[in-house]
This record gives sequence, C-alpha cells and structure tokens, in this order.
Amino acid sequence: MSYHNPPTTPRMSATFDDYTLSEIRRAALTGIYDIRGGGAKRKVPNFDDLLFLGASISRYPLEGYRERCSTSVTLGTRFAKKPIELKIPITIAGMSFGSLSANAKEALGRGATLSGTSTTTGDGGMTPEERGHSETLVYQLLPSRYGMNPDDLRRADAIEVVVGQGAKPGGGGMLLGQKISDRVAEMRSLPKGIDQRSSCRHPDWTGPDDLEVKILELREITDWEKPIYVKVAGARPYYDVALAVKAGADVVVIDGMQGGTAATQEVFIEHIGQPTLACVRPAVQALQDLGMHRKVQLIVSGGIRNGADAAKALALGADAVSIGTAALVAIGDNDPDLEAEYRKLHTTAGAYDDWHEGRDPAGITTQDPELSKRLDPIRAGRRLANYLKVMALEIQTIARAAGHNHVHNLEPEDLCALTIEAAAMARVPLAGTNWIPGQNNL
Repeated sequence: MSYHNPPTTPRMSATFDDYTLSEIRRAALTGIYDIRGGGAKRKVPNFDDLLFLGASISRYPLEGYRERCSTSVTLGTRFAKKPIELKIPITIAGMSFGSLSANAKEALGRGATLSGTSTTTGDGGMTPEERGHSETLVYQLLPSRYGMNPDDLRRADAIEVVVGQGAKPGGGGMLLGQKISDRVAEMRSLPKGIDQRSSCRHPDWTGPDDLEVKILELREITDWEKPIYVKVAGARPYYDVALAVKAGADVVVIDGMQGGTAATQEVFIEHIGQPTLACVRPAVQALQDLGMHRKVQLIVSGGIRNGADAAKALALGADAVSIGTAALVAIGDNDPDLEAEYRKLHTTAGAYDDWHEGRDPAGITTQDPELSKRLDPIRAGRRLANYLKVMALEIQTIARAAGHNHVHNLEPEDLCALTIEAAAMARVPLAGTNWIPGQNNL
C-alpha cells in the first residue's frame, strides 16, 4: 500500500511578501534604486495609538454651542517684530513649484487664506500665483538656494530654514528632468529637462554656530520683522530642537517619517528617521529644559490627517501642526474619479506615488500644461478650506470634551495609549493603568 502526503496550502513569507519580491525583481532587472514620492507606507506607531479620556465628573466638559473654544495661534513671538497670527493651528507645509503645478500652488494659497492660516513655498522660489493668493506665506530657505533672492525674503511673512525633511533625513531633494519645464528651469537657473538633485546640507554653514550667523543675516535682511523657523527631520529631536533654539529660531518645525516628499529613494522614505509620534515629546522636553516651551513655538508635521491627529499633537505640547500630503488629497490628489487614468499608469487611486514622473492625471504633481489645466485652483482652494474647517472643528470638539476653552490647554493628562510602544513614545499611561513605560526605571 502506498501513502501520499496530503497537499499543504501555499504559504507566503512574511519577510518576502509580494511587494518585497517585486522590488527584488525590479532591482535585478534595472540596476537602479526605486524613486517615488509621498511618505512612509509601512505601519509605524502613530496618533491612532492614543485616545483622549474626555471629561465626566473629575473634569467638566464645555458646551459646544454656547461655550467658546479658541483655535488661534501666534508664531514667532521670540524675536520677530511682526509675529504671525493664525486663526487655526494648522499650516500648509512647504511643497515646491516644480514638484507641484502653478495651479496647485495657487490652490494651496487660496485655501490657506480662506482658512486664516499660512502656506509655504518649498524649494525653487516664490511664484506670483502663490504670493498673490496667500495672505500669509512662509518662504523656505533650502540647501539648494534655487530661486532664492533677498527681495522675496522681504516679501514673505516668515522664513523657514530647512535643515531636514522627515521623508529623507540627511538627504537632498530631487526633481527629475521631465518636470523641469522652461519656467522651472528659469526660476532655478537650471538647464531644461536635466535631472536636478539638491544638496543634503547648506553650502555656507556646517553647524549650530554657523546657523546662528545665518539666522542673524536673515534677520538683518528683513529688518528683524519676519519670524525665522528652523525645520528639522525627526532623527534626533531633543538635540536638534535644542540646537535650533540656541541658534536663535523663533519657531521649530519637527517632521516625522510619515511626512511626504516630491521624490526620493524608497530606502530613505521607509528606513530613515523616526515616526512622528516618537518625535513630539523629546522636542517638547528640549524646549522645557531650556525654559522656552511656548516662547519658541513648535510645529509638528508628518502624516497629520485629521483633527484628532492635530489635537493629540497639541496635547503632547505642540503649538501647531503642518499638513502636506493631506492637503494634496483635499485638492484632488489620488481621486477615485480618475481611476481609469491611474490604471493606465499601472497603479490605482490611493496608491499613486510616481510624482516625479510628471504625469499626474489630477494636474497637481506635474508641469505638463495640458494636465495642469485640469486643476481649477478656485474650486480646489475651496475644497482645501472645507477640509481645514472640518479639522479645526474636530480639534475644538475634542478640546471641549476634555474641558478646555482653548486648544492649547490640551495636555498629556488628557491622553492614554493603546500600546506599550505608543505609551513609551508619548509618555502617557497605557490605557487602564497608570504605567508609563520607561518612566521611573519601569
């Protein structure tokens, strides 16, 4: 009598999953690393791992329709003669003209203005569309210096010195040749159609002492009127924030690994930096240790999606948050209505990240004039304003439920964590306990 082993169900490897196998095959076929846009797609501890406790007897909630809860924030109170006054604690992150179409930049400016907040230039300089439709515009000074001139520094409402970006700590930007149109080439003093790589560090300073000199130069150019931000990637948040404060920053922006980028190596996006959740408390601790919390404002960015995310960042000690990818989605990025066109690009709505190729059917991450025309900046600006309004209302709703009449009164005591990892990162108790992992040597 013969015996046969019964067949077993095929089992995929958790280590070598479908995506990993496809990436190995792609690398073997092409001999080049993968480049894409967006932020980290791997799952990491995030704000969803925190919960607000709300008020009951020990805390007294506020009535939503009758009791005020303010959302205003002032940025740049340390040294600037003209600090920025915003109606909501949500700003639009730096995204360049070049990476985005002129219509997209205009839409971001329009939406931010309707909402009473600021938007940011990104690499490559300031466009008339953006300045003309942005009531409050932050000018980014990046290592590339593309498009930089003192006149635009003076026309801005604040200046952001970009040291690092969450998607690529220690790496420079990319803008591939297919997106360097005549206009982009002229603004950046580049040859048309040639791949551009920005430097990973500023050409005229190498450390915090030099940064202090640079900040003083910027203050002199702008007659000490403009707030000076320093943006750092979420790598070593405690020390980087402390050094930014020492160098004279009015505002520090900390950008976690979920933050997006126009284009960079996939290995950067997925394997360098820390989750945004892990960056907030060390950054706040640095400010507190220096006696500068709330004197130097902290903006948190990197994967902020809704009012709950923003409220949790504020509760952990931030003064404001900044959104990039979410803002692009609000104005039409990865819209399911364009599914047929995304399919032609061998992707699907919600997963499209080949922003570097310049073929975006939504007309957002492209310099193709025909594609760019698809985005109506007026309508897109209104969509962004609606989204920001909802975010602000969600923050207010949470703050009132926790018993606070200003969103900046949210505090760590309003939070608990669902996982040990989140509890340790946020330094709040694990739900149902009073245990904060890592505190008191426990």
